[in-house]
Amino acid sequence: MTRSIIKAAEWALGPEAVEGPPQAVYSALCMACGTEVPASDDSPEPVEAWALKHTGLNPAHRQYKAMVETYWRVTPAEGNPYREFDV
Repeated sequence: MTRSIIKAAEWALGPEAVEGPPQAVYSALCMACGTEVPASDDSPEPVEAWALKHTGLNPAHRQYKAMVETYWRVTPAEGNPYREFDV
């Protein structure tokens, strides 16, 4: 049997700040018919406009499931031995 001691270290959780992924991805699903709008990066306006137009064309379709996807990163806090290896 091998024994290990794992030292506690502090970590910080926050929004992803590296170049690449968007800050947020927005989409919506019509609960009446199941139609889903194409996703929009970093701006909810195209999704909102789609939902309003969809209801305009289908007056009984008034409920939507709004979805927002974000990206997080865990980074070593001050004093964490992994901080020197942070990428």
